[in-house]
Amino acid sequence: MSSRRVTLTALLLALLLTAVTANAQNAADQIRAAERERLRALVDGDVEVAGRLHADDFQLINPFGGLVSKAEYLGAIASGEIDYLVWEPGDIEVKVYGEAAVIRYQAELGIKVRSVPDAPSGRFWHTDVYENRNGRWQVVWSQATQIQ
Repeated sequence: MSSRRVTLTALLLALLLTAVTANAQNAADQIRAAERERLRALVDGDVEVAGRLHADDFQLINPFGGLVSKAEYLGAIASGEIDYLVWEPGDIEVKVYGEAAVIRYQAELGIKVRSVPDAPSGRFWHTDVYENRNGRWQVVWSQATQIQ
């Protein structure tokens, strides 16, 4: 291969890599914004907004190890069974894999749960899986673990 072809090939690969990196960064920024909007909606008890940000097949593994569906989760928030007092995330790390992404962050969480008078509050790790569905990032799986 001539040096001109090698140079052209290297340039095209560099441009492609730059575009892929920019797309991944854009997706990561969109996901961070969606997660922050989701947390605000949950703290505010705004199940309409939260409903758009949770996939229909959403599942939460709560800090007690219980599996909760979207309907159960948002229903508990709407009824006041779950009342988030504060949910302040730190830096949100994002790994994008095409139309899916995994996020991880620590957050300060204050919560009241009617059926659990001593519900834990404090610092938690959160790990969530997002998928891009119909051009919109939605959380599909979520897990929270209290930091002891």
